[in-house]
Amino acid sequence: MAAAESYPDDLKYHEEHDWARVEGEEAVLGITWFAGDALGELVHFEPLEVGSSVTRGQSYGEVESVKAVSDVVAPLSGEVLEVNQAVVDAPETVNEDPYGTGWLIRIRLSDPNEPGALLDADAYRQLLADQ
Repeated sequence: MAAAESYPDDLKYHEEHDWARVEGEEAVLGITWFAGDALGELVHFEPLEVGSSVTRGQSYGEVESVKAVSDVVAPLSGEVLEVNQAVVDAPETVNEDPYGTGWLIRIRLSDPNEPGALLDADAYRQLLADQ
């Protein structure tokens, strides 16, 4: 079952519909409810490998839905510390819980100032309203 529309206030958002939960020198990344809803039911997640580098604004994997294949865009730069194997095994988890069990990767931030360039929840909601 798809999750209800939400944009938690404790997250930072990238205009490409990706989110980051910053936890000290690390961040957990995923796609927003909006992205999951637009894509439809996810059927495949192809992440980078642990140890790979991600760059803000660049792809760090692909998600495939019943509608399309899309790149997942990194909201922050860093080194991949962990891939959510539960999502690799059951991609629909992202549709069911995009901000909880549906996270995609965990990174070690390469620039601790980068999160300041992301949108807060109110700004992200405004971005959606303006589209």
